[in-house]
Amino acid sequence: MTASLVARCVHGLEPALAAEILQLGLGVITHLGHREVHFRTSRSEPRAVALRTADDVFLLAAQGADTGTARESVEALARLADLAEAGSLMRLRESHGGPGEVTGVEVSASFLGRRNFNRYDVEDAVGHALARRLGLGYHSRRAGTAPPPGHSGWRVTLDGTRATLMLRIAGRPLHRREYKRCSVPGTLHPPLAAAMARMAGIRPGHTVLDPCCGAGTLLIEAWSQQPGARFHGFDLASEALRAAERNAAGLPVTIERGDAGRLPVPDGTVDRVLSNPPWGGQVAPHGLLAASSSHWWTELRRVLAPGGTAVVLLPGVGDLPTGIRQRLVPVHVQRVRVSGAESFLVQLTAAEEGIASSRR
Repeated sequence: MTASLVARCVHGLEPALAAEILQLGLGVITHLGHREVHFRTSRSEPRAVALRTADDVFLLAAQGADTGTARESVEALARLADLAEAGSLMRLRESHGGPGEVTGVEVSASFLGRRNFNRYDVEDAVGHALARRLGLGYHSRRAGTAPPPGHSGWRVTLDGTRATLMLRIAGRPLHRREYKRCSVPGTLHPPLAAAMARMAGIRPGHTVLDPCCGAGTLLIEAWSQQPGARFHGFDLASEALRAAERNAAGLPVTIERGDAGRLPVPDGTVDRVLSNPPWGGQVAPHGLLAASSSHWWTELRRVLAPGGTAVVLLPGVGDLPTGIRQRLVPVHVQRVRVSGAESFLVQLTAAEEGIASSRR
């Protein structure tokens, strides 16, 4: 049976997610939208729940017209539940790698533009209708409590033109990684880290470095894509080191204390650098970086092998000229938005002509 799937992601990662879907051979891309990639497959595809750059993946259940901005229009969204072929969807969910047993219904909602209602109004209208249709209980998110285990996760989106109802395939959102036992302020969103690792093009035998590793998310996501490489992370914060060691427990990832402005790494020995440096947003820079961000760029250029690649997440592009002066050549810049904040994914290549061996 042909199934229509929707993978959701961080705004700006839609092309990366589409590329991953195609690389895995999961199906044919039918639509790229705001934070969404739609694709279609004619076979059971359990690998859909293994997408690393997706926040979540759903079966398309029903679509109708966006009912508008008026509060009175919310109840009309309950019709989406009547349009959904619930029995077929549940069977498709299991064949695509999701759980078979369903104990209840929970719904999350989002919409574009200003409305005279909130997301809880949408969730309750559709959730109650789905629960009646399936003969199950409904758990409202309005109280802020987690649903009981086994509840099927549904999502409603309103984009100004269409109202879409989707059924989550996995038992929980894909961005909630099993390894993420510990977190620290400024920790990176795992699908975004996965996209950065894909952008880096890591190959077997490569040495991969994160000079500001935090809870280790970038290194772990990179290892999951290319376990044949060597991974090293440094950080000055004891809390971050403890979190990274716990998250990476059992993996061939080396975590050590070190200043990103003066790393205990020989010149030109790193093939790939992945990093979300502390520029003073959620996390204040420490050590040499507290004095000047130029130390970070100088050290990044020093450790990179000629022709090596760095993929970094920056809050803006204003600091890029400092990297360019270090002969780090930007080859790709991608705007992304995470938790409402704009950032930039930047891929840089170390110029081939010699390496900077001096430290400032």
